[in-house]
Amino acid sequence: MNRVLSCKLYQIFCIRRGLSTHFSHWTTLGKTFNQRPMKDDSKTSPKKGLFNVPELDGYDGFFTLKEQCIIATEALMHEITDLKRNPDFIRLAHPSQSYTQAAEQACGAVSGLVERLNTDKRLYDALHKVVNLGDKHSTNVTDDHVAKLFLFDFEQSGIHLPENLRNHVVLLNDQILRLGQQFVSQAAHPRIVPKSVIPEHVQHLFPPEGNNVVINGLNVDSPNSIAREVSYKIYLCSDHLQDETLKELLKSRHELAVTCGFETYAERALRGSMLDTPRMVTDFLNHLSSDLKRSAEDDFNLMLNIKKGERGEGFLAAWDVPYYTQKYKKAMLNVSASDFSPYFSLGACMEGLNTIFKNLYGITLEANPVSADEVWVTDVYKLAVIHETEGILGYIYCDFYERIGKPNQDCHFTIRGGRNLNGQYQQPVVVLMLNLPLPRWSTPTLLTPSMVDNLFHEMGHAMHSMLGRTEYQHVTGTRCSTDLAEVPSVLMEYFARDPRILKTFARHFQTNEPMPDNMLELLCASKNVFMASEMQMQVFYSMVDQHFHNGYPLKGNSMEVLANVQNNYYSLPYVPNTAWHLRFTHLVGYGAKYYSYLVSTALASWIWHACFDQNPLCRVQGERYRRNFLAHGGGKPPWALISDFLQREPSPAMLAGSLVSEVENKRERLDVYIRKSK
Repeated sequence: MNRVLSCKLYQIFCIRRGLSTHFSHWTTLGKTFNQRPMKDDSKTSPKKGLFNVPELDGYDGFFTLKEQCIIATEALMHEITDLKRNPDFIRLAHPSQSYTQAAEQACGAVSGLVERLNTDKRLYDALHKVVNLGDKHSTNVTDDHVAKLFLFDFEQSGIHLPENLRNHVVLLNDQILRLGQQFVSQAAHPRIVPKSVIPEHVQHLFPPEGNNVVINGLNVDSPNSIAREVSYKIYLCSDHLQDETLKELLKSRHELAVTCGFETYAERALRGSMLDTPRMVTDFLNHLSSDLKRSAEDDFNLMLNIKKGERGEGFLAAWDVPYYTQKYKKAMLNVSASDFSPYFSLGACMEGLNTIFKNLYGITLEANPVSADEVWVTDVYKLAVIHETEGILGYIYCDFYERIGKPNQDCHFTIRGGRNLNGQYQQPVVVLMLNLPLPRWSTPTLLTPSMVDNLFHEMGHAMHSMLGRTEYQHVTGTRCSTDLAEVPSVLMEYFARDPRILKTFARHFQTNEPMPDNMLELLCASKNVFMASEMQMQVFYSMVDQHFHNGYPLKGNSMEVLANVQNNYYSLPYVPNTAWHLRFTHLVGYGAKYYSYLVSTALASWIWHACFDQNPLCRVQGERYRRNFLAHGGGKPPWALISDFLQREPSPAMLAGSLVSEVENKRERLDVYIRKSK
């Protein structure tokens, strides 16, 4: 009631001043997302529970679900993963300690049960027999593929080994988990150093702590080059404890791989990927590094010229790159990111996504009422994804607003995966989590261009989940190889930077005026700045990751490996006594797989140019993409999926060539824009 009254008062306020309200010209979807969610708080409404799961009307429901899971598993062990409701998301996102503790206990219990099943020799022997000799029931290609995936999961856990080695594998997995958590927790620690080690004229730029100063980041935005240099060298200086943690993590991973029959951890991690051997990944990165080198050096020379123009002399160092990248963008745009934000209200962006999905797939996003006990905080929207003939395909819960204690990351969680179940398709349920500012009393939430990119990216993951139509939940939607999982989300970023798409929804939240063409051109051009140097940095990071996971012990200590790789794969030299890799937490979550984003970008580029470059709202191509790519999830080998869909072989050389062509094409477009604007 109070929220409705506030909206009415705001409308009266605007009318009296001759202003347009931001409620009047939006569709229902736009209006919904341009104000905070309103809940159905009726006391007569029956409790539904989190995600409409009746057992989760209180935190103790996790214990009930856990027991149901254990009981059902005794009868249907092979369907264990279909019986849980992703307590991991609640453990991370719920503000109530009672819920997070209950979810954590349930998560631990179910994980323990899964681990017990992964080491159940009876299950492995039965599956091994089916894969090698065939089942007594007829199977299709998908059945056989999923069976092999399960068999590989078993063998990654060492199920085929003698009992003493199986027990050793369990201990190694526990150790790897503990070391990974320790590495991540230590990676963000600030450096506290005596003031005396900081040049006196920049000491005031750092937070004081007695006779010390605190350096808690790289200060990449500081216009003071000495402050940037000091921050870089001190914040990224080597840390013995963290280096030992990394050493033990790499050692344990290598021992696990060798125990399970692999030569290296990278070989184990890459099996079943698009590029499924360390040699293929290295070939891809080497091709890309060689072909990018000249363009990356051109980028760095331009940054150096900007620095010389500002300071009169000097050299370009690693701590200069983020600062001069942003400085050049601001000079080129001649506007700040906040100048674009009035055209990107959250409601407008959701209308834009709705336009894309309606044209490509014939689906609409419809805001549904949400009961208070169905969600974990009040500011959550619920979207039904509705096809024009097939009806409801699934549900997306949108946890978009920042709050105290919420993880500072944008991500997609699968709560319930899709699958065929008793002749019907089980509707998927996912959560999208962003960290957007809350709407104010007088304005809706306004997004910066980078926030728009992130929204489109995460919605790409959601559509992968919604449009997947797999037989098994184990391979639904985003449950596929890492270098394939990011393709739909990266592809959505192409839509977010296409002026034809932006014109469909980028409208001023007050006047409803579209973004002027010159601003659109500026925005799209700015996204093509320094692409080569940015990509070269990603190649460098990926190659460090490969070197760390392609054998143990390393050829030297970790800093020596880092220095060697940087001097061979990055145009700027290594800074002595620095160890940025000790703050690179992706080594934990993406061990041996950090290259995946580059491969996904190459594949997304192929799909964009083959299907949507000529007409980004083409229904024929949208249906083709849905049926021949999204629908399969991980139910088809990734290389077969791509080659069948695009009629192209995804070789390392071709993937690298695609990325280099993309960089060169966008550089040419940027040059044309710059010449035209002079």
